[in-house]
Amino acid sequence: MTNTDASVQPIAALAQSALAPKEVEAGAIYLVATADGDVRQFDLTGPQYTGQLARKTGRTTVRDAASFLAYWAKHHDDASEVYADVEQLTITAVLDAHAADEPGFGEHRLTLALRKTKAWDEWLALDGKLVDQDRFANFLEDHLPNLVEPDAATMLEIAQSIKATTKADFQSSSRLQSGERKFAYVEDTKASAGAKGDLAIPEVFKIAVPPFEGADAYSMTARFKYRLGGGQLALGYKLEQPEERAKAAFADVLAAIAEDITVPVLNGTPA
Repeated sequence: MTNTDASVQPIAALAQSALAPKEVEAGAIYLVATADGDVRQFDLTGPQYTGQLARKTGRTTVRDAASFLAYWAKHHDDASEVYADVEQLTITAVLDAHAADEPGFGEHRLTLALRKTKAWDEWLALDGKLVDQDRFANFLEDHLPNLVEPDAATMLEIAQSIKATTKADFQSSSRLQSGERKFAYVEDTKASAGAKGDLAIPEVFKIAVPPFEGADAYSMTARFKYRLGGGQLALGYKLEQPEERAKAAFADVLAAIAEDITVPVLNGTPA
């Protein structure tokens, strides 16, 4: 054996020792020397090795106060924080927030994002607009459950009267002492003496609509709007402060949550 062979053998043995399989434990970081003289790091601290998460993370969105409180009860701690944003209509809990004496990760969050009801969106979609008689009458008929004053039966009669005069030639309008608006019309202008009649509509009516899914219905006043021209009658309504009704409904949801949690609700959104 030459001197060169003798010097190579210890190096080869060291390389074989480095490459030999060894039992390792999960939850640790290992540095391993490779045959080419490099050092590789193996991190076995992840949950795929240990079977455990280091901490809770994630963002959960719920749609009602009951779901918010159920998730809060399960996951909050003494440092958890709650924020309310009335403009966005959201309530957000940072479940792993900073404590007074130590930082938190702020990566486990719960948000109540209220979803508006279909009926609320439909009433607001037509708010302030004027449409033809047929469309307006159909809208009233489709939303009879929301009509409270006059009652649904009376409003149905009004809707049917509006439909029955879609082909009439409207001549004038006047306000009655009862608070109704009267529209005078002639049914058949081609005849020598067309049948005349009046269509009476209340100037104000009230509706009750839940702004959000799972919320109570909130009352709103609506004022009839109309445009009379060329014998045609266009109808519509204007709701009284629907945005304020939505904020009032949000405040009630927030109050229900505040009653069942032990931390103050902060005004704003978390960073």
